[in-house]
Amino acid sequence: MPNKRSGGGLSATQQAAKFLGVSVLSGAVLAGIALPAFGALGLAAKGSVESFDELPANLKTPPLSQRTTILDSKGSKIAQVYSRDRTVVDLKNISPYMQKAIVAIEDSRFYQHGAIDLKGVLRALNKNVQSSGVSQGASTLTQQYVKNVFVEEAGDDPTKVAQATQQTIGRKIKELKYAIQVEEELGKKKILENYLNITFFGEQAYGVEAASQRYFSTHAKKLTLPQAALLAGIVQSPSRYDPVNDATEATKRRNTVLQRMAEVGDISEAEAAKAQKAPLGLKVTQPKNGCITAVQGASFFCKYVERVFLSDPVFGKTKEARAKLWNQGGLTIRTTLEPQAQESVQASLKKHVYKSDKVAAAATLVEPGTGKILGMGQSKPYGYGKNETEYNYSVNASMGGSNFGFPTGSTFKPFVAAAAIEEGRPANQTYSAPYEMSYPETVQTCSGKSWRNDGGYKLENESASEKGPYDLQTAMAKSVNTYFVQMLADIGMCPVVKMTDALGVVQGNGDKVPEVPSSMTLGSTGLSPLTMASAYAAFASRGMYCTPVAIESITQTAGGKKKSLEVPKSTCSRAMSEKTADTINTLLSGVIDSGTGQQAGLSGRANAGKTGTTDSRKNAWFVGYTPNLAGAVWVGSATQKVQMTDIYIGGVYHSQVYGGDTPGPIWRDAMNGALEGKDDPNFNLVSIPRNNQDKGDEDNNDDNNNGNNGGDNGFIGGLFDGGTSNGSTSTDGGSSSTGGDTSTDFGNLFQGNGNGNGNGGGRG
Repeated sequence: MPNKRSGGGLSATQQAAKFLGVSVLSGAVLAGIALPAFGALGLAAKGSVESFDELPANLKTPPLSQRTTILDSKGSKIAQVYSRDRTVVDLKNISPYMQKAIVAIEDSRFYQHGAIDLKGVLRALNKNVQSSGVSQGASTLTQQYVKNVFVEEAGDDPTKVAQATQQTIGRKIKELKYAIQVEEELGKKKILENYLNITFFGEQAYGVEAASQRYFSTHAKKLTLPQAALLAGIVQSPSRYDPVNDATEATKRRNTVLQRMAEVGDISEAEAAKAQKAPLGLKVTQPKNGCITAVQGASFFCKYVERVFLSDPVFGKTKEARAKLWNQGGLTIRTTLEPQAQESVQASLKKHVYKSDKVAAAATLVEPGTGKILGMGQSKPYGYGKNETEYNYSVNASMGGSNFGFPTGSTFKPFVAAAAIEEGRPANQTYSAPYEMSYPETVQTCSGKSWRNDGGYKLENESASEKGPYDLQTAMAKSVNTYFVQMLADIGMCPVVKMTDALGVVQGNGDKVPEVPSSMTLGSTGLSPLTMASAYAAFASRGMYCTPVAIESITQTAGGKKKSLEVPKSTCSRAMSEKTADTINTLLSGVIDSGTGQQAGLSGRANAGKTGTTDSRKNAWFVGYTPNLAGAVWVGSATQKVQMTDIYIGGVYHSQVYGGDTPGPIWRDAMNGALEGKDDPNFNLVSIPRNNQDKGDEDNNDDNNNGNNGGDNGFIGGLFDGGTSNGSTSTDGGSSSTGGDTSTDFGNLFQGNGNGNGNGGGRG
């Protein structure tokens, strides 16, 4: 061997290296023993003594990161998420075979030595000098545990991980000092427990419980002798001894562990021989991490829960604090998701819209009076492949949804009606509602300034036969555009703004709805299904609006202790009087009974709702409710580039799509399933006198003749800030951006620059 003299003795350099290693690693530095000034070796030792004394007195042990489990309202698992797949268990819940196997192969003198094993150091040093390399380590189980603490504290920071694992005397000194502290404070059993919970076993499994589940689909306390020996063998090199990818190497390593157990007297030679002949017996459970693995199509809801956690100050004052808590894990999050409702939502979506269709559908169910989100799903699954998406069409952009939401069409009209009734207008208010009319010259806004119809914009109803006068009940059932624009001109836009503010109605990007007639009456502004379902839920709960909520409770497990965390609560406030809500419920019941929403009606239950389509058939909606459940369904193209004419959706041909014939049946089936076996309360309906001037009975237009509301003209889009009229330059918005469907800006992937081209007020 190099540097080895005849006769087998070590050279002076080798002897000095040996003495240095023993002195440093044995703790001789604690007493300040002077090491021989062997050139650089002496200097290194001196530096080691000083570094040792300068180290903080106590080892800071961060809580071990664990998996977080997300549950539905009944306690069933939706998904697990983690940065480290780990479940911490007590030593009593770890098989005695596992405890003996890890000690035998990693540190057989664990119970005889202190923080450092002097015999082990000498043995390893001799072995390494003879081989001119590092063929055997000398770290005790306690030192390995301390090293793993450093690695855990480094998290996913590659620089910190490198520092925690670098092969330097300085790091060894650091490990030694803290190992001494750990030995004094914890004792052998607790050190062994901590080690088995922190160490990495390969295949994304941290800790022995996760490893037992990963490789054998069992718990750590049930590990057999061969299984325990296999896991103990993996620790030295998880990639090399991975039984999933190299069964031969893993078997050899397992048998080495079994032999070592026999040598130290943990098992007999006969037991070792029998176990060595046993097959590996793997029963691998594939790691399931993240919301993409959620059951019942709840991936989008799962991601919504995650975003709530990462954005709500109740979980930490800063973004970094919330992210740290989330990554630390160990949380059991019970959500509001009701399994019956969620299953019904997904079944209805799957039935009516195929994931391969040119358009998508999204549905959300909310409980009136509580704001609880009971169901949330969409036709395109969560993912990154073909016909999949990571965007949640049901929520606002800040929560993972579209950039702007989707234009709602006539489903916005009930907000106008509620505002008018709150302002004192009678429930049978009548307007002339001609087939075609110019927008009013001015409409009052909240700022005190008036919106002016400088462009001479006009609007028309769905059909030439729709000409008033109409009262409110007929106008709502038939979704008469000119009626609601006249109502807006009568009351001004500020009452509508106050109503939408009270109902939590904001655009998909979080901005308030613009004070322009197209947004304030005909729904040209993009909103999300969750926003619409929550707003309509206020009608169902007789005027009480409750902010949507997704989390019921959270329990955190850390350091073997459990504690409850504070969670966001729904805030309920009165948005309108009970009388106003009861009146709206009466009006919207008529939409389902005899209006555009007949195909969506629920049989045998009190129910109400409103249809909506937008210009060029790019969006179709149905938003409805019973006294105990509200739901919103949107159908359309996320890019806002598909016109739903001459199209197949869910295998059904549509010459034109309406809110009543496509999203309506999705809503009906989702609601029927969600409400099966549930209470059947009634609305507090009111009597609305009919006006003799109303011509509603003269018009018996078939629903399928309605919904175009403006054809291809798109003139109302010009009333929206940034929109266009007939595809030309806007004269009202102060900009020259083109219509929404002509945008190619990737940043506006959902809806174009105009956010609501054209009329937006289709009948459905």
